[in-house]
Amino acid sequence: MTDTLSSAWGGTYVNDFIDRGRVKKVYIQGESDARAVPSDLGKWFVRGSDNSMTPFSAFATTHWQYGPESLVRYNGSAAFEIQGENAAGFSSGAAMDKMEKLADSLPAGSTWAWSGISLQEKLASGQAMSLYAISILVVFLCLAALYESWSVPFSVIMVIPLGLLGAALAATLRGLSNDVYFQVALLTTIGLSSKNAILIVEFAESAVDEGYSLSRAAIRAAQTRLRPIVMTSLAFIAGVLPLAIATGAGANSRVAIGTGIIGGTLTATLLAVFFVPLFFVLVKRLFTRQRPSQE
Repeated sequence: MTDTLSSAWGGTYVNDFIDRGRVKKVYIQGESDARAVPSDLGKWFVRGSDNSMTPFSAFATTHWQYGPESLVRYNGSAAFEIQGENAAGFSSGAAMDKMEKLADSLPAGSTWAWSGISLQEKLASGQAMSLYAISILVVFLCLAALYESWSVPFSVIMVIPLGLLGAALAATLRGLSNDVYFQVALLTTIGLSSKNAILIVEFAESAVDEGYSLSRAAIRAAQTRLRPIVMTSLAFIAGVLPLAIATGAGANSRVAIGTGIIGGTLTATLLAVFFVPLFFVLVKRLFTRQRPSQE
C-alpha cells in the first residue's frame, strides 16, 4: 500500500537512461487527472497476497480532516518547533529571554525546551561563571609561583573587578547585552587588568627588597611604571578600536568584544595607578611584617 501510494501520488525513481549523450533519470508517477482529488484514491489498485488486484475503495474511505503536516516528538513527547531570529538591533540573548517570558505563559500541562544552536548558546552561557573563576584561579596560581608568596597575588587580583566594572559600564552605555561575545571580552579584560597590576607590584616588590618602606615603595612603583602602563594600554585600545566601531554583516559580535575590552582596559588603566599601590600596602601590612625603613 505504501509503495503504491508513494509511487502513484508522489513519484519513485526507477532507473537512468542515456538520451543523446546525456544521462537522464526515470521517475514513475500517476497521471495528473488520476490523482487530483481525494476520491481518486479509491481508483487505484494494490496487489493482494493471492496476486489479485484490489481497489482502495474496497477497504478504505477518504474524507477531509484537519491536522498537522507532520508529527514531531521531542524527548518522547508530542511537540512542535518554532524557528526565528533576533530582530535588527537586538542580540540573540535578548530575543531568547523574551521567548522564555512568553513561553512561561503557556497553559498548564505544556512545557518548552531549547534545541539546536539556541540550546548550545544556553549551555555556553551557563558555564561563564565557571570560566571566570578558573581564569582568576590560574592568574592567582601563576602570580603565587612568580612572587613565591600566597599574599602578594591578592594585590593583583583585587584590581580585576575594576576592569570588569569598566567593561560592564561600556556595554551598558552602548546598549549591548551579556552575550557570548561580551563574555569573551570579560575574559580578556581579566588578563589585561592583571597585566597592569603586575607591572606595579613587581617594581614595588623590588623596592621593598631594596629597603624602602611599603608606602614609599608603592608610590615609587606607580610613578615609575605609569608611562609603560599607559602606553601599552593605549596601544591595545588602538588595536581593538576597529572592532568597537565595526559595521556591516556580523558586526554585533565584533562590537561586543571591542567595546568590552576598551571599557575594561580604560578603567583598569586609570584606576590601577591609584588602587594597586593601595592594595599592595594593605595586603603587605595584613599578611607580612614590614621591614625597617632605609629611605
